[in-house]
Amino acid sequence: MKNGILFYVFYALVHLSPSFAAPQVRLGDTTVTGQEIPSLQQDFFGGIPFAKSPVGKLRLKPPVLKTTLDEKEFDASSFGYACVQPPPFPAELMAEDCLTINIFRPSDIGPDSKLPVLFWTYGGGFQSGASRLYNGSSIVAQSMARGTPIVFVNFNYRLGPLGFPQGSEADQHHSLNLGLYDQIAALEWVKHNIASFGGDNEKVTAFGESAGSIMTSILFLNYRIEGLARAGIFESGHAMTLGALHPERGEIDWQNFVRGVPSCSSLATTGNTFSCLQAANSSDIIQGLLVSITESPEMFPWPPVLDGPNGVVPDYASRRFPRGEFARLPFIAGTNLDEGTFFEVNSPVTSEDGLVQAITANYSPPTVSPQTLQSHIQTLLQLYPDIPALGSPYNTGNNTFGLSSVYKQNAAIFGDLAFQSQRRFWSQGYSHAGIKTYGYLFTEPPTGTAAVLGVLHSSELVALFHNLAGLLPFTVGPISANLSTVMMDYWISFATSLDPNDGHGTPRPIWEPYTCENQALLQLNSLNLSMIPDDYRKEQIEFINSDPIVWLH
Repeated sequence: MKNGILFYVFYALVHLSPSFAAPQVRLGDTTVTGQEIPSLQQDFFGGIPFAKSPVGKLRLKPPVLKTTLDEKEFDASSFGYACVQPPPFPAELMAEDCLTINIFRPSDIGPDSKLPVLFWTYGGGFQSGASRLYNGSSIVAQSMARGTPIVFVNFNYRLGPLGFPQGSEADQHHSLNLGLYDQIAALEWVKHNIASFGGDNEKVTAFGESAGSIMTSILFLNYRIEGLARAGIFESGHAMTLGALHPERGEIDWQNFVRGVPSCSSLATTGNTFSCLQAANSSDIIQGLLVSITESPEMFPWPPVLDGPNGVVPDYASRRFPRGEFARLPFIAGTNLDEGTFFEVNSPVTSEDGLVQAITANYSPPTVSPQTLQSHIQTLLQLYPDIPALGSPYNTGNNTFGLSSVYKQNAAIFGDLAFQSQRRFWSQGYSHAGIKTYGYLFTEPPTGTAAVLGVLHSSELVALFHNLAGLLPFTVGPISANLSTVMMDYWISFATSLDPNDGHGTPRPIWEPYTCENQALLQLNSLNLSMIPDDYRKEQIEFINSDPIVWLH
């Protein structure tokens, strides 16, 4: 999609109505002026810095929290710049100075309103995404219509090598997982300031999708979420969805990044690049980022990495859970039916030998012996045979859509390793610990999407946000309006009462909690909205979760 067309889509979907009676709040000594959305009886405040600009000496450093503003007057009538990322995102809408936060709220509320808060973290594989793509006004409108108003907050975090540096030098500089620290800083800003916008800082529910969900659940593994939020919602992503390895594994990606920065390219392999990178201009940095992504053999070269006992990713979930090292907060967790298709539809893998090589590469260096890893891979292939009727997209019989049958086998394996097994692992682990959780499986076929993708990763976003069609990396037709409203009702109910069944809004089935005795999910489908047992591919997922450290879980 050309940048001009993409910009038009962004503008049409996230541009707000002209201001009629601009709302204002006070942050310290600053008057912050937002924008009224009169058709929805809402206010919008956008582009508010929650940290100092991460440039110069603050580039490649943890964020410096900024709870007040320097100006006497601050114009918060539009979204701020998105963080630096590759095309097709328009260059004119992004900058390094991007650590800003946005608020949608009902009009005519004040500091004493104490409304629950939904805090959103976007996805995008840790190398793309922006808060401006997720207009929370429909969710706020539904919360008002059902008589349980909420405040919606989202923010930007640094991406790619600026947000998730790799390699031993980043480790030595304590500059790993910076995007996660951005998320923590945004939550801390909410703790300090959301009351000024009518929110209750004791009733924050952190939710996200894909990379945003991975980040949010990572905070559950290191207690950083406690005191900043009281609950979470994980949509298609858990802490170890992409595995977690030591930063040294990404050394080549880091060198590719530095090599692409013209003023620093000669230092790429020296292990002494930070000073030069902090002095480089933004255009050079952006050029390096584009080079690093182009040259990487991996789809996601900039994931979170293990950063030790005092870091934000201290260890694997499968090691922390048995030790009780996780935040004891309730959550909703769910996945879509065909999580693996979007990632594997363009895979060059067309044979089982190629599949073995791909799995080996993804889980190397292994946490077990190479022989043990290969043994587990062979068992995995037996449990997921090359039989199209058993593969993903599910319920499509022997149709291979003109691709190698290994595509459906590969999509099934990747979907279960990265998404389904981990959602079940978390649901079972938390229920065994006596913590209330709820699970879902989204199975609504998105009309207008190629059948080869099925109910693919991120399908649920169109239903939940109601106004995102055109912003996702695929074409999606209209999701059932009733399903969209029902999903918003469940999410809002959970945010306001820690129970999706508050009785307000659209009549809907009771969403039963996930317990040891009742391992059940809510199927989100407009034709069959009902509780179903969490037993799909029971043997396969039990095998994966029986030795999760093999799969970097």
